Amino acid sequence: MVPTHEEMHLALTQRHGATLQAKFDAGRVAICGLGGLGSNVAIALARAGVGQLHLIDFDRVDLTNLNRQQYTVDQLGRYKTEALAETLERIAPYCTLRMDTVKATEDNLPVLLAGDDIICEAFDVPEAKAMLVSGVLEHVPEKYLVAASGMAGLGSANTICTRRAFGRLYLCGDEASDVSDGLGLVSARVAVCAAHQANMILRLLAGETEP
Repeated sequence: MVPTHEEMHLALTQRHGATLQAKFDAGRVAICGLGGLGSNVAIALARAGVGQLHLIDFDRVDLTNLNRQQYTVDQLGRYKTEALAETLERIAPYCTLRMDTVKATEDNLPVLLAGDDIICEAFDVPEAKAMLVSGVLEHVPEKYLVAASGMAGLGSANTICTRRAFGRLYLCGDEASDVSDGLGLVSARVAVCAAHQANMILRLLAGETEP
């Protein structure tokens, strides 16, 4: 039996306290890219009771995604927005989900992100990462942006950290490791970086601006 909204909210309030949970309730977070980073970030935020998640990705679930992304074999071939929304609805049925199955571009960013307070950059491709960061800084500089750089390989998880780059831009990762160096993306280390991003987003929702 699915618990009521009131029952789930009470359980979250008991864990987080009423004041903090109210801030999470009011959160509106865009997750740009729903791969190894974004799918893990979305689940962490949904479990924390963030009120609205905006899922943005144009890709479909592929067999090569299953080593690190929060999808299942029966979801192969489906759009990631739809597959992840299905999972999130099972975890947090009262979370408001917005889905845009589109490719984010510098031209559509201002409209695409208009209703969001915090933006999570979770793309796999360096060019897409750079586009989103520069686009947000140029078009919507008033919004917080939590980006990621460096999580490949099996290096120590302790090298992954969160820092405030400048203004409202935060970077999570080791800022060095790259798949172009022949290093693969391994689920555990990618998940560590995603947890850093999710934690920073929750801190920002709570009013904490330092990493």
